[in-house]
Amino acid sequence: MRLRIPQSKVAKLSQMILPAVAVMITIAIIRFPQEAFQAAFEGLDVWFNIVLPALLPFFIGSQLLMGLGVVHFMGVFLEPLMRPLFNVPGAGSFVMAMGLASGYPLGAMLTAKLVKRRLCNSREAERLVSFSNTADPLFMVGAVAVGMFKDVRVGSVIALSHYISAFLVGIIMRFYSPKSEKTPQMASERKSESIVLKATRELLRARKEDARPLGQLLGDCIKDSINSLLLILGFIILFSVVIRIITVAGFVNMLIPAVNILLKLFGLDENLSPAVISGIFEITLGTKLASSADAPFIQRVIVASAIIAWSGISVHFQVMSMLSNTDVKIFPYIMARALHALLAGFVTYIIMTIPIEGFASWSMPVFAIAPARNSESWLNIFAVSSQVFMFLFSLFVLFSIILYLIKGFEIITFKVIKK
Repeated sequence: MRLRIPQSKVAKLSQMILPAVAVMITIAIIRFPQEAFQAAFEGLDVWFNIVLPALLPFFIGSQLLMGLGVVHFMGVFLEPLMRPLFNVPGAGSFVMAMGLASGYPLGAMLTAKLVKRRLCNSREAERLVSFSNTADPLFMVGAVAVGMFKDVRVGSVIALSHYISAFLVGIIMRFYSPKSEKTPQMASERKSESIVLKATRELLRARKEDARPLGQLLGDCIKDSINSLLLILGFIILFSVVIRIITVAGFVNMLIPAVNILLKLFGLDENLSPAVISGIFEITLGTKLASSADAPFIQRVIVASAIIAWSGISVHFQVMSMLSNTDVKIFPYIMARALHALLAGFVTYIIMTIPIEGFASWSMPVFAIAPARNSESWLNIFAVSSQVFMFLFSLFVLFSIILYLIKGFEIITFKVIKK
């Protein structure tokens, strides 16, 4: 005989848990005021010197491009690539390029914008955000490899494994909810037109529908971007304080035995437990502890790569806030992050064990390493993210043109054979 708990009691229980957690956090902050203040200050420092320069230009630029109809242009132009590969509309290519170049949580913000503009539906958005919301290259190379591991070669390994595993997650997620409705392809009524003309017509139509003057459009983009970044600031500070409090209060030590079992399952050193526990909550602290753990070098890199792919509960809440005004479910995203973490760790292991002229020969371009935290650092962050975006965008366009030409050649060949 099964014991069934009424749904009303479950709902009441869940409603009681959140206030209890909030009270415990408040009491802990009062109990450890110095640690809470220091953690909040460090969170503000990370936001101002890393997150703000990395995201603000792209937040403004991406929304401006959407208002000008560029996303609609890409939606038509890159449909032949995105639909068969990831089962998302062509407009998802813009989100993917921006997300991979600029980092968390820009991919989630742009995905929500596509849903609101009806450029993709909720199921497609759940697929898209699962692989387009990734870490930015400067964090992996500048902060983790150079700043934490003191080894620029680690940046090559982590960045490559991160992006390879992200693409694998996207391909796997294309089979998520396969029978769901698809967003109709944006295209001109003239079927004989080239894909460039179709994309251009869609751009002009979208710009006409928006109809906001350039000044108003730019003002709206700046206002929305600042509001989003202030929200991200709040999450960063909150989770910086929470992680510091649970650490000094001894809660981390309580979780170590359970994490040790998981590490043994994957053949990893138990000294990596604090890094894994911290990485579950926040990405920066987790990778920092992984870099300094008393464990073999390859295992430290594997765990750091997995933590970056997981991204931390702090980023998950940022994504939830970005998607809160849509029907997009957060559970598929969290499952995709867990899958991304497993794949990133596995790909990292493969890369570091393949004898490609030896690991010692790996290096990163000089431009990918951030200088000291000043105005030069801000400019460098923006420059690197812009270069990555342009590289990815050009790559997507090239592949799309090749697929379109192949499709056109097949149609012509079929007509000739039919005659």
